[in-house]
Amino acid sequence: MTEKILTLIEELKTLTLLEATELVQSIEETFNVDASTVGGGVMMMSPGETSSEDDNKAIEEKTEFDISLDEVPKDKKIAILKVVLSVTELGLKEAKEVVENTPKVIKEGLAKPAAEEAKKSLEEAGAIVTLK
Repeated sequence: MTEKILTLIEELKTLTLLEATELVQSIEETFNVDASTVGGGVMMMSPGETSSEDDNKAIEEKTEFDISLDEVPKDKKIAILKVVLSVTELGLKEAKEVVENTPKVIKEGLAKPAAEEAKKSLEEAGAIVTLK
């Protein structure tokens, strides 16, 4: 194979499921072919090993996340407590117990953008956080 084809194949391996679907539709429209029929002269796409793994990840992409407060450095405890209070609807006493008893899930069922924003705020305060 030529270098151009090898480069193109490597690029195709990085596509998400949605991007691959859009690519197939675009190729079908541009070249007037149907990728779903079997026969000579028709373009067929068969996923490689890495493509099928990526496709499964895209299909199983989570929509809800839990924020787990894994570690709170002692010198950052007050700053992290303030963020925990703002992220959760806990009272001061409950938030303090969460911060002192890590690891602990502090918020469940958040949408991805909200979960990432909360994680960012907690990490800026000095906490070690994971999204589950």
